[in-house]
Amino acid sequence: MFLKKYLFGFGLIAVLMGCAYQQNQSGYDTVTVIDELVIDENSVPIFPKKAALTTDTARRFSIELPKRCEVDWDNQKVVSVVPSEKIEIVRLGVGDALPAELKVDDYEFKDLTVKRALDKLLMGTDISVIEDEELYEKISGTISSGALQDAVELMTKMGRVYYSYDAENGELHLTHRAKWLIKMPQNETIVMALLDAMHGADMRNLLVDWQDKTLVFEGNYQTEREVAKIIADISGKKYVLSWDIDVYRVYPRTDNPIVWMNLLPAFGENNIKMSIPGVVGRALVVGPEINTKTLQEFLAQQANVVLISQGTFAIPNGWQSRFDIGQCGKEERLETDLIIGATGKYGDFGGRDKIDAKIVLRTSNGELSSFNIPSSIGDNYVIVGIPTHSFVTTPETLISPFAELVVFMSPRIINVVDGVNGHNDSTEALVGDALRDFLKE
Repeated sequence: MFLKKYLFGFGLIAVLMGCAYQQNQSGYDTVTVIDELVIDENSVPIFPKKAALTTDTARRFSIELPKRCEVDWDNQKVVSVVPSEKIEIVRLGVGDALPAELKVDDYEFKDLTVKRALDKLLMGTDISVIEDEELYEKISGTISSGALQDAVELMTKMGRVYYSYDAENGELHLTHRAKWLIKMPQNETIVMALLDAMHGADMRNLLVDWQDKTLVFEGNYQTEREVAKIIADISGKKYVLSWDIDVYRVYPRTDNPIVWMNLLPAFGENNIKMSIPGVVGRALVVGPEINTKTLQEFLAQQANVVLISQGTFAIPNGWQSRFDIGQCGKEERLETDLIIGATGKYGDFGGRDKIDAKIVLRTSNGELSSFNIPSSIGDNYVIVGIPTHSFVTTPETLISPFAELVVFMSPRIINVVDGVNGHNDSTEALVGDALRDFLKE
């Protein structure tokens, strides 16, 4: 009896399998079951939940990038002339004016917090002093009789705090931080110099309205002093320095490194003016005959050349700034973390007019290399010998040990003049003796 049931069950399974096979042959779709979910060609993809972070493409969006990350090498001017324009800084959120009718008598205070000193000053008035954050700075001094507003401004400056007055509620608010608006020039190169100088001073979260050329930023008393100094230097200096940059990754076609000595026979010794070694790499000061086009033609004889970043940055004469490779990168690459920092000054250098610059290559792990480069107007820099393996973080890589980073930098001078002084914005005629005479004006 048991055997019959067994045979019957086996026969039933065989019949069902045959039916399933016939169904498949008849055009029925098969399904896949994964973790109790039925998956077929009409299924909707299921993705794991992501954290609430800004997407990469939104994070990279910037109105500034097209202005910063493009270089017109065919129309580059070594020297440009722009008229000077007033740069104005205005503090926002100052509130209402303090009552003009209120006067103060001579007042002496010693080792008091700003709030406590103001409380004593305003005793007998309807104005209360409120700290929007804890302020520990203590001040000492003497206030001469006069307007209340003058006394309050002096005391808050001594304590490095800011005040705003709410007339409706009779409240004088104190805080360490404030917000400012900068009215910038219309010339975008000068605007870039202002922004780059602020970036070089490690200021972030700058809000730029490119239509009306205004900038909003927040900071403390030290931030205000730094920005005021930058503005004073831009307004008072005759020159702004700018660098146009190309960054390449170079892959040798053979198991040999790039032979950089071949630059000498290729371009002639007169076009290689200076060789400056760094901790890593070497900076070459070259003549204008070595430019992005001729350099790529030279490299193409030995290697494959890939442009990984391009852009420009400007600084007031004597200031510092930085160029972020990743910000203007063509795509995500190993070198995205690299920053090119620069300080520079144009002027007398041992009796000769030169650009005295310091170029620093650094990553988030610290400084990679640096070069002190004195150069003449029209010279270019070529930084060579930076191994691509400097940016590899894994124990092994498919990148050749002879692949390297090559940085081409072309410095420019923007001459800021009162009005145009008879010069137009075109400097095509400023070459040779005419250029040297112009720079000495």
